[in-house]
Formats: sequence, structure tokens, C-alpha cells
Amino acid sequence: MYLIELALKLSPIPLSVQRKELDDAKALYEFVKESLLKGEPKLLEITCEQLEDKKIAVLLSEVLAVQMYEKTAGAGGSRRPGFSFDA
Repeated sequence: MYLIELALKLSPIPLSVQRKELDDAKALYEFVKESLLKGEPKLLEITCEQLEDKKIAVLLSEVLAVQMYEKTAGAGGSRRPGFSFDA
């Protein structure tokens, strides 16, 4: 399972949706990234594959960043979202 998270202006909590397949997650990530570069569409609506009734609609101008990562089964999984430095 893969998560795509949107970081929003003035919001400490990101919005996220899930994709079952890596290719689908990459495609959504690229779509959001290209939309941010172009500034279109003005309203971005995406759905979640895990929870079919979950939909997110957000003004593209409010999105600061998008990230994609693999959801791990355990709470202490080795893959974490974002970037980290191991000492």
C-alpha cells in the first residue's frame, strides 16, 4: 500500500490517499506534481483506493508539497515518510 500526502498552507496535518499499486501511486504523484507546476486544475480532487468513499478536494493554490511513500505493516517500520538522517 502506498500513501500520497498533500501538505497544505497553514495546516499541520497533511491530507492523504492510498494506492494499492506502486505504478498507480507514481501516476498520482506525477499528476499532482505536474498540476502544481502548471497551476491547473484550480480544484484538485482525488480519491482513495483503500477507503472508496474517501475523496479529497482542495484548491491547488493551497498545496505546498506532495510526497509518496510505502505504508508499512508495523508501527515501527523501517520506511518513514519524508527525509531523515541516520546517525
